[in-house]
Amino acid sequence: MKNSNNNEATEPEIMEVAEFPVSFSIFSLARSHHRVAGQLLREAGLYPGQELVLMQLWQQDSQPQSSLTRALRLDHSTIAKSVRRLEDAGLVACSRSEEDKRVTLVSLTQAGRDMESGVTQAWSRMEEMTIENLNEEEKVQFVALAKKNRRCAGRLNGI
Repeated sequence: MKNSNNNEATEPEIMEVAEFPVSFSIFSLARSHHRVAGQLLREAGLYPGQELVLMQLWQQDSQPQSSLTRALRLDHSTIAKSVRRLEDAGLVACSRSEEDKRVTLVSLTQAGRDMESGVTQAWSRMEEMTIENLNEEEKVQFVALAKKNRRCAGRLNGI
């Protein structure tokens, strides 16, 4: 798109939806964030979302798959698919719990542990890009509003 003032190519403005400004802003931000995350994570050898499973396991290894589902607020099939891909890539191993054979435990392999620094670098870069135009007060407000919205969204899960 040409800028009429100086004939330079410029980014087209993102369409604003006046009727739903908050929801559209969240959608737009999430979509942009997901796209950037995808690019950075591909460089680390992962698909978006897989790093979240690994992050949970870096905090506490050898977790039941159901715990990952609850912690990440995703449905069982999404976690199962992600865990299967991570297992196929050699980053996690799955086994049955000795106490309850119905429970699938997900554990890091050494290759999964070795991914931590690459993922941390990708998320650090995402964080830098996300907050580069925010001052300290805006960062605090943004996090507070997001937490408040998450509580609201939790109630909507029953829809």
